[in-house]
Amino acid sequence: MRFVIVAILSLAWACSSDDPQESDPDPTLPPTPPGSKYQPLDLTALDNGQGVMMQAFYWDVEPRHQWWNTIKPKIGEWADAGVDRIWLPVATKGQSGGYSMGYDPSDYFDFGEYDQHGTIPTRMGTREELEAVIAQAHAKEVEVIADIVLNHNSGGGLQYNPYRHKQTYTLFNEDHGNASGKFNRDFEHFHPNAIHERDPEAMFFEEQDLCHDHPHVQNWLWKSEESVAKYYKNVMGFDGWRFDYVKGFEPWVIREWMKSVGGYAVGELWEGNGAVLAQWVEETGIAAFDFAAFYKMEEAFDRHNDLRYLDRDMLRKTHPQLAVTFVANHDTEKDEHPDNRISKANKMKSYAYILTHDGYPTIFYLDYEDQDFSEELRQLMLIHGSLATGEVEVLYVDQDEYVMRRSGGPGNPGLILYMNIGNNIKRRSVQSLWNDQPVMDYAGQTSYTSTSDVSGKVMLEAPAKGYAIYSVME
Repeated sequence: MRFVIVAILSLAWACSSDDPQESDPDPTLPPTPPGSKYQPLDLTALDNGQGVMMQAFYWDVEPRHQWWNTIKPKIGEWADAGVDRIWLPVATKGQSGGYSMGYDPSDYFDFGEYDQHGTIPTRMGTREELEAVIAQAHAKEVEVIADIVLNHNSGGGLQYNPYRHKQTYTLFNEDHGNASGKFNRDFEHFHPNAIHERDPEAMFFEEQDLCHDHPHVQNWLWKSEESVAKYYKNVMGFDGWRFDYVKGFEPWVIREWMKSVGGYAVGELWEGNGAVLAQWVEETGIAAFDFAAFYKMEEAFDRHNDLRYLDRDMLRKTHPQLAVTFVANHDTEKDEHPDNRISKANKMKSYAYILTHDGYPTIFYLDYEDQDFSEELRQLMLIHGSLATGEVEVLYVDQDEYVMRRSGGPGNPGLILYMNIGNNIKRRSVQSLWNDQPVMDYAGQTSYTSTSDVSGKVMLEAPAKGYAIYSVME
């Protein structure tokens, strides 16, 4: 049987060259015959220790007041699929009350227990239900990431502001948007104030822009034993932080927060320039969402239809341990501009990219729940947690084709990702690290199998407008 496989591969190699125009095979070219004595590897036995983060919400989740109850029973299945962290939506009361997604923060200590802004529960539910979610995650050895909004506040009462010479909504106390009575604040704690005019960074919610240089603000956000940071960690049980809109304050704020409480952390620096992202992670010491990778995927698959964009500037190339990759999030999915989202037709190719490359991938809740994606996405997550390890090397790239190799490690053969956005099936001979070994597509996108020669050269196939992920058989 192996002689037949080698003979057929010899025919395939004769039909290919490094010229991309010549890599399109005759559609009638026969695949490897069925009945091979080789079997797929058991990927569950190749745990490489890498998990993924689940963004466990989307914009305007429904049903209102029931979100914690909605996701709690899903956590066990997520953990089984490879999720090691869940990123929860903002958990405290916002100005919009029962309709708030939390990005209009009012009371940092109201997790759904005080009657304010027209509701006791938050949009997500009650404090008790949140605590049950956190307990369930910890029981499954899954960390829980809190979404923290430090730049601005909303929902305070009116007061005369001598720095703006008018009334501003900057009074936060038990009667005005801060029923917990913790972290009461007024116009002195926002910009402008007696300390300075404004943050040097971008402004958002200008009249309620928190002044992080103020001792009272620092004390309540991270320094004191009653601070937001320590309460979330020590009382509520959060394991880490997703910092919202980090353009709105300086990197030292995050450094001080992390020095106080530690934990895993990632920042939302909405910036497509990989060099800017790299500078920010170096200044803060925490990870960032790799918006550079996101936009390169959108350009490669949607905007320009050119896979060469996948080999360009990204945070994961310079700081793979601090790059959190993603295909969609709550903001991109509600943004109607086509350049700020990846089309549904190209989402699985994008997930194949982030789940085979370095960086820490994030799965978006609605994509995971989409029945059009579910089986394929779970298989990609399995590949990520097994074969996607070792050095990343791009073996070939042109407008239509992209071939990347992971080197693997001791006891782990690694993988080769072959992407093809052309209209025809393509085959290409590439240099693997597998000598005289049979290979197959573990993503289930093609039944084509092959065998590497003694030097590691191997012919691979990618379906039209698709991808395949190869590794060895046994």
